[in-house]
Amino acid sequence: QLQLVESGGRLVQAGGSLRLSCAASGRTFSSRAMGWFRQAPGKEREFVAAITWSGDSTSYADSVKGRFTISRDNAKNTVYLQMNSLKPDDTAVYYCAAQSIVAAKYDYWGQGTQVTVSS
Repeated sequence: QLQLVESGGRLVQAGGSLRLSCAASGRTFSSRAMGWFRQAPGKEREFVAAITWSGDSTSYADSVKGRFTISRDNAKNTVYLQMNSLKPDDTAVYYCAAQSIVAAKYDYWGQGTQVTVSS
């Protein structure tokens, strides 16, 4: 079992920065790839960024590449999403997720944290 709790979302002006955190409880965190997803009102949930279990490889959606950075601290059971140059289109609920150890799917999800970017 793995529980994920996101934090750090808030209202920010366009051009600003935020760092989201996702704290995990459970002994398998350091063995799992982690991802960030987001869902805007009226839209489907979309992939934002992912990081391997070791942190040596990351991937990003084209819409955030160059502005967002995903990282992790396995000693603290935490994954981060640094978001810079925020745009109103980044407004969404942001979720972190843990990938299955045995399959390429995300099987644990947090409750989400709201990010609102004002123009």
